[in-house]
Amino acid sequence: MPAPSRLGRRWIVVALLFTATVINYVDRQMLGLLKPTLSVEFGWTETDYADIVFVFQAAYAVCYLLFGRFIDIIGARWGYALAFTVWNLAHIAHAAASTLTQFMLARLFLGAGEAGNFPAGLKAVADWFPKKERALAVGVFNAGANIGAIITPLIVPVITLAWGWQAAFVVTGVLSFAWLAAWLAFYRTPETHPTVTAEELAHIRSDAEPPVTGRIGWGQLMARRETWAYALAKFLTDPVWWLFLFWLPDFLHRTYGLDLKGFGPPLVAIYILSDVGSVAGGWLSSRLIRGGTSLNRSRKLAMLACAACVLPVVFATAAADLWVAVLILGLATAGHQGFSANLLTLPSDLFPRAAVASVVGIGGMAGAVGGMLMSKFTGWILDSTGSYTPILLVAAGAYPLALLFLHLLSPRLAPAAIQTSDGP
Repeated sequence: MPAPSRLGRRWIVVALLFTATVINYVDRQMLGLLKPTLSVEFGWTETDYADIVFVFQAAYAVCYLLFGRFIDIIGARWGYALAFTVWNLAHIAHAAASTLTQFMLARLFLGAGEAGNFPAGLKAVADWFPKKERALAVGVFNAGANIGAIITPLIVPVITLAWGWQAAFVVTGVLSFAWLAAWLAFYRTPETHPTVTAEELAHIRSDAEPPVTGRIGWGQLMARRETWAYALAKFLTDPVWWLFLFWLPDFLHRTYGLDLKGFGPPLVAIYILSDVGSVAGGWLSSRLIRGGTSLNRSRKLAMLACAACVLPVVFATAAADLWVAVLILGLATAGHQGFSANLLTLPSDLFPRAAVASVVGIGGMAGAVGGMLMSKFTGWILDSTGSYTPILLVAAGAYPLALLFLHLLSPRLAPAAIQTSDGP
């Protein structure tokens, strides 16, 4: 049977996931963009800011694990809706903060809600796409992170300079609720969606995954090498993305003297390159699979190419010209996003659909814990030396090491042997 049109309903699902991820990253990145302004207004040290980031990541870590399990039980539709509501209300609440503790509380609830974005999104991709299309679908919706990072330095300075930083949180938060209405109106599973054709449904279920009854317990997942292969790779590489997201404006401010008015063009260029990397990384492994290369070889070759793109980031601090540094950083963010597009696909490659969000939650928690450690390390290094060089050296080495551990723990990317039970 020929594949149905690429404009099938499954791609509308990807468009909704993409849009939610844009919003997720606008909300997540705003504090980093406003850091120079807020640090002056409230007298924050580098360690104070690192502590705010740390609280966000601690909540993100715990709730990533909980949301993963919760979404496997209730499904992506209502799980995503709940996560979105929590994080968007927390985002708006930043406007009322005036002390370090209040900012920490706002970030805590933001992290708790944002933790549901990827478990719900990857669960939806596993429900709506066959394996040969999943990396591309993940690459497209994960590209929303970069678009969010592009939009933020374009709109936030305009709102902030016109009405103040508080208005930036309120305006973006209120407008974002339109997505929630669209999600609840459209999203269903493929089998229950009223406009999915029989042809598209057959394409979606072409992997012929055996039906799973009952629940898959956390104990079973924790006992599998495949779970730890994914979680360890997330632990090593997610912190680098947190570094880019939360500290790039500060890097540009320290190194090239940029301020709120000057951040826009360099950050836009960096995240446009990362968008290209996200889609290209997913496309590469999907193209190799369609050409007859094994899933194992396709995913790992794509990840190896992406890891190589990150290595030059160690030279970013030595670049004499701003735009040379932008190119190096953009190549590194592109490498991360391409690597991530393939890594995020592994839970649906290796586990039944009924366990995907739970595995994503375990890996996301590991990545957030790594991000917490990176935040404290970054704050300490900057307060101690003022240099990003040791930090970027750690970032460059994370991807080859992650791929090595992934290969050692899952040399063939064979599906995990999972049995179901009626327990939690």
